[in-house]
Amino acid sequence: MGLDIPGATGSRPDAVPLDESGAEDLLRGICFKTGPPRTVGVELEWLIHDRERPDLPVGRERLDSAVEAVRALPLSAALTFEPGGQLELSSQPAGSLMECVDTTAADLAAVRASLGAAGLAPVGLGVDPWQPPYRRLREPRYEAMEAALDRAGPAGRAMMCTSASVQVCLDAGEEEPGPLGYGRRWQLAHLLGAVLVAAFANSPFQQGRRTGWRSTRQSLWADLDPGRTLAPGSGRAPREAWAAHVLDTTVLCIRCEEGPWDVPEGLTFREWIRTGSPRPPVRADLDYHLTTLFPPIRPRGHLELRMIDAQSGPDGWLVPLAVATALFDDPEAAETVYRAVKPLAETAGSPAAPRNPLWTTAAREGLADPELRAAATVCFGAALPALERMGASGAVRDTVAAFTDRYVARGRCPADDLPEPGDLAGRSLPADRSLLTGPGKPTGPVPPAGPDVPTGPVDRPARGPERLVAGPPTIPPSPPRPGKAASA
Repeated sequence: MGLDIPGATGSRPDAVPLDESGAEDLLRGICFKTGPPRTVGVELEWLIHDRERPDLPVGRERLDSAVEAVRALPLSAALTFEPGGQLELSSQPAGSLMECVDTTAADLAAVRASLGAAGLAPVGLGVDPWQPPYRRLREPRYEAMEAALDRAGPAGRAMMCTSASVQVCLDAGEEEPGPLGYGRRWQLAHLLGAVLVAAFANSPFQQGRRTGWRSTRQSLWADLDPGRTLAPGSGRAPREAWAAHVLDTTVLCIRCEEGPWDVPEGLTFREWIRTGSPRPPVRADLDYHLTTLFPPIRPRGHLELRMIDAQSGPDGWLVPLAVATALFDDPEAAETVYRAVKPLAETAGSPAAPRNPLWTTAAREGLADPELRAAATVCFGAALPALERMGASGAVRDTVAAFTDRYVARGRCPADDLPEPGDLAGRSLPADRSLLTGPGKPTGPVPPAGPDVPTGPVDRPARGPERLVAGPPTIPPSPPRPGKAASA
């Protein structure tokens, strides 16, 4: 998460000031780039822990050394670091699901080996279950972000420094209506997104205590500055809704070449354009403003699905990647899933995600909620044959099927099988399959099934061949990489 974004060091003095209509036209033109869905990408965030004592903080010098070793790796993905030291890998756009899986798996193997040599491991959990927020990166962006988000409470620091996710990036879709049309996919994402929150919830703990949420990470996002993290309001076409949302959201900061960045309070981008104070905004300022908006689905030409908790195990990340890709990009699955999740709009009501009843229930209850369980059963059932049609390998299909049988068919989510944080004190990560090598035997009761919810394994096609210490943080900013926008 370096400052590898347009205008990262400030606006050019000769740039042309934006007017309101020009900004609206620009936003409408870049938010949804339409065409047949062809490419897929994934952004994986990881917490970094000591393999032998994951409950203890990793010393600054040790982490800095490990970071430098990872940066020396010849990775295909863009490598950045979050404010709390979390590692993020952002894949290149891939021409197929399997290309994305294969290149990401190779990068992850190299990263795991490099961290392992330092006695560290990347851990897939939505929120660090042990450590309080501590910001390592002292870049102007994060100084300003922390100051702005502190106005709404402590959730901002927790999000910045202790959270991790799997973000799936898919093409916006076709201009024409239909299962692959961008309008349908935009609507689908805001309903299916809640099902993905519930199915992949993996953050029930924070600072050593159970929070009462299956996805504490999602609850943190809902507690942040609402304008910055909400989806656009309904009632408008997607392009118009997003353009209005961007301009009517408050500016997080106004950058400058020297000194701390200004953090205005209550100044929307539209008002900044109209007043031109403290200086007129230009295109680079609008580009930057877009990187400070964190809705659950962010249109960046493509659709960035941001609601999924980081997943445990060496291949836990590929399940949400594969499932989301199948459900959006396979026309048959997309139509089936749209019919399954459309009734969820009544539960969601008029409030925007993630601050509506549907998304709140998903984060709190996971698949213990009968309505979400029923929807997830249809969705995962549709994903499996779609993956076969898309040419996914047997290993990918088997991994998705195992997750489906273990969690979806039983009305459970990964959070339900995690050990209490105190139980891991003194235990090594290699000995704890639920955090490093994947879940072991299922534990706990199976929630009662809701109406029309099967309780056994889901039918699927046969397989074919085939803590952080005090002291000045020293993690330096990552070198620029074109096209990579900060995710927090």
